[in-house]
Amino acid sequence: MRRAAVAVTAYPRSGSLHFLIIKRAARGSNAGQWALPGGRMDPGEDLVDTALRELREETGILASHDDVVGMLDDFPASCGIVITPVVVLLDEPQRPRRHPAEVASLHPLALEALTADGVPRWQPQPDGGQILQMPLRRGMVIHAPTGAILWQFADVVLRGHELRVAELAEPAFTAR
Repeated sequence: MRRAAVAVTAYPRSGSLHFLIIKRAARGSNAGQWALPGGRMDPGEDLVDTALRELREETGILASHDDVVGMLDDFPASCGIVITPVVVLLDEPQRPRRHPAEVASLHPLALEALTADGVPRWQPQPDGGQILQMPLRRGMVIHAPTGAILWQFADVVLRGHELRVAELAEPAFTAR
């Protein structure tokens, strides 16, 4: 299993806390998918270093180890990568800037989107199972693994509950 880290980053924007979702570029790894800033761990890095580097490279947001408030559960993705979510809390507003080779678009969303009515929802599957969906705004429905990480963040960090998500199924298109 290869290791990767993503940054679940809360930062002030327009008078409230927001988090950042990216839409991956049309080419490359996970092309066109909704995601959190992140990627594979480089040699010599730890998972926090990876999340902060990817956050900076993909969005231009600068964060340090002092801004990290914790980590959520590892998510073993079907593509053979274990994803570690690193939770980052920034005190000062920053203006994200996308890296065009990796990111098609940036989408700041208020944290309230994660706890809105209808979030999460479950999509029945032909085999009788269900797939998690996080409908965060019109035209933005996020599935596992990113959806699972956001659901755990909402339940653990925002609501103070306990939730495990590593066993959630991913839709087939995320395994690319």
